[in-house]
Amino acid sequence: MKLSLYNTLTKTVEPFLPLKEGEVRMYSCGPTVYDYAHIGNLKAFLFPDILQRTLRIVCGYRVKWVMNITDIDDKTIRDSAIGSEKWNASFGLQTQDPKVNLKLLTSFYEQEFRNDLAQIGIKESDFSIMPRATDFIHEMQELIRNIHQQGFAYESEGSIYFDVAKWREKEEYGRLFAIDQEHFKSGVRIDADEYSREHVSDFVLWKAQKEGEPYWEFQLGNYQLPGRPGWHIECSAMGHAILGLPFDIHTGGIDLRFPHHEDEIAQSKAGYGSETAQFWCHNEFLEVEGKKMSKSFGNFYTLRDLLEKGMDPLDIRFSMVNAQYGSVFNFTEFGIESASKARKRVQEYVYACFEGNAGHDNHAEEIHALRNEFFSALCDDLHLPKAIESIFAFMKRFPAEVLSHRDKPSFLELMYDINEIVGVWSISPRPEAEEIPEKVKDLAEQRWNAKASKNFTHADDLRKEVLALGYVIKDSKDSYSILKEE
Repeated sequence: MKLSLYNTLTKTVEPFLPLKEGEVRMYSCGPTVYDYAHIGNLKAFLFPDILQRTLRIVCGYRVKWVMNITDIDDKTIRDSAIGSEKWNASFGLQTQDPKVNLKLLTSFYEQEFRNDLAQIGIKESDFSIMPRATDFIHEMQELIRNIHQQGFAYESEGSIYFDVAKWREKEEYGRLFAIDQEHFKSGVRIDADEYSREHVSDFVLWKAQKEGEPYWEFQLGNYQLPGRPGWHIECSAMGHAILGLPFDIHTGGIDLRFPHHEDEIAQSKAGYGSETAQFWCHNEFLEVEGKKMSKSFGNFYTLRDLLEKGMDPLDIRFSMVNAQYGSVFNFTEFGIESASKARKRVQEYVYACFEGNAGHDNHAEEIHALRNEFFSALCDDLHLPKAIESIFAFMKRFPAEVLSHRDKPSFLELMYDINEIVGVWSISPRPEAEEIPEKVKDLAEQRWNAKASKNFTHADDLRKEVLALGYVIKDSKDSYSILKEE
C-alpha cells in the first residue's frame, strides 16, 4: 500500500516516496535527559514508532530510524552543576569535574528513558542508533566552521552566532511556522537554547565557556573558543553524519517547528548546502483533563506516576496510539479506563478464536475487507482511530463463535499483522494460570508496605526487582495483584 503523510513543509497531505528506492531514512528529535520523560514526551515518541512500523511492515521499506539523546544543553548543565538541588545519590558521587557530573546525571536519565520506551512498547531494536550529542562534538564544530566560512556566522565574546538577517537575504526563514516577521530583531543575539517566536533573532551555535560548566576546545580560524555547542546545531550535525542529507522524514513535537526545526533547516543548508529532509512531520500536544500539563496545575505525570496509579502500560499505549497524531490528545483517567476495556475486548475475542466451537458460515470476504479497511485508514496519514474502529465494527457484526474453522486462522493472521503496528495484544491462546513464586510475592508485599510508608524510591526499586523476575504489579485503590509479564 502507498502511504500519504501531512508534510509541515508544504502544509499538505502528500504521497510518500523515499529518496532512495526501498529505504527510508528517518530522524526523530529525542529526549533531553535531565529528568524523567513525561507522558507528553512519550506520546510524541509513539508517533514515529507507529510511522516506522507502518513503513516497514505495511509499505515494505527498510527503515533506518535515528533518535538523538540530548545530553548537553542548558538544562542538563544546570541540573548537573556542583551544588545543584537536583542532584541525588542515584546519579553517583558528585565530583569536581563538570564533565563527569554531566555524564553521571545524563546516563542515569538516559537509562530510565530507555526503560520507559520498553514499557510503553517501543522496541530499542527498531532504532538504528540513539546517538548522544556529546559523541558528535567534532561534527558540530566542523559544521560551525562551514557556516562561518560561508559568511552566515560571526564571533562575539567567545560565542558563535548564526546571522539570521544575512540568511534572510538569501533564503526564506519561516518555512515551517508563520513567524512574526515584525518582531524580528536584527543584530540581537539569543544565548538560551530555547526561546519564543517573539525573539526571531541571531541564535547561538557555540557557547563560550562559563565558570563551572563543561567545555570542549574549539579553534575557529584565529579564535580559540573553549565552550560547548548550542542546542540547535546538534541535530543538524548528527542527522548529516548518520543519515546524510537530505533524508526522508524528520519528526518531532509541534512545539519544535520554531525555533528548533527552523534553525536546523537554516544552519544545515548554510553549512552543508543541502535541505534537511523532504518530509517534516509533527505531532500535536497532549493535554491532561482539558488543560495544559504543568506542575503548577498538579497534572504533570511521568510513566512512573501512572504505573503507581495501577495503570497498565499497554492501556496507556493503546489510548495514545488510538488518536490522530495531528490532533490535540486529551489524557484522562477515564480515557485510560475506556482504552483498557476496549483493548481487553479485542484480546478476549482473540482468545475466543483459539477456543470453543466454530460456526458454519464463510466470512473470508469480510476478513479480507477488514484487512483493506484497516490498512487503508492507516496509510491515510496514519489514521489509527478509523483503522481500529474497523476491528470493533467487525467484532460486533461477527462474534467469534460464528467464525468457521477457516475464518478463525485467517482472522488471527490478520490480527497478528495489525498487532505488529499497534503492539498491545497477545496473538496466542489464553495463558494458563501460573503459581507466583514466593520470592515475587515477598517483594511485592515489601513494595506495598514501602508505598504505604511513602518510601516511593524504595518501592520503585522493588517494582523493578519484580519486573526483572518477569512479573508486573498492578495496583488498585486498596490492594494489588501480580501478573506474569506478557
